[in-house]
Amino acid sequence: MKRLACAAIVMGLAVLAPVRHARAAETASEAGGNQEKEPSDIWKWANFALLAGGLGYLIARNAPAFFAARSKKIVQDIADAGKLRADAEARAADVDRRLANLESEIAVLHGQSQTQIAAEIERLKVHAAAEIAKIQALAEREIEAAGKAARSDLRRFTARMAIDLAQRKIEARMTPATQDGLVRGFVHDLGVAPSGVSRN
Repeated sequence: MKRLACAAIVMGLAVLAPVRHARAAETASEAGGNQEKEPSDIWKWANFALLAGGLGYLIARNAPAFFAARSKKIVQDIADAGKLRADAEARAADVDRRLANLESEIAVLHGQSQTQIAAEIERLKVHAAAEIAKIQALAEREIEAAGKAARSDLRRFTARMAIDLAQRKIEARMTPATQDGLVRGFVHDLGVAPSGVSRN
């Protein structure tokens, strides 16, 4: 940056110097009229030589590094562009390949999804059948247990009813004379049994 600023200053001075000398020469010619133009021509050539030498020096000093850096940057940019182009071409080829295989991939995915759906339906059927079998077995056990409990309750109820009925019948037939006869028979059996036992 400093080099460019120095070059601009030198160029400005070199451009302004001939203009200033030309004006000075015009002023002198107007004033004197008879002065020769050779000194102004010498200054012009001196300024030109100074400008050319300064520019040549700056160019010789800065141009190789500038152009070398610029060339290196251009080569790098070309290499980067080549890589980007190769990458883009590879991606485009991949996209083209995928688009070409898209129908077959869709068919494969459709087949896989149908297979998975069929397998899931079969699994659900098996699971539902197992659950139904469990529920049926549980219901049968509960029905059997309820039947046993009902039969047991019925037997108890029947036995109670039979006892109540027998008690009522006995009470209906039992008279004081029957009671006395039963007691006498019982007492008689008690008295006879020991003697019978002792006899044996």
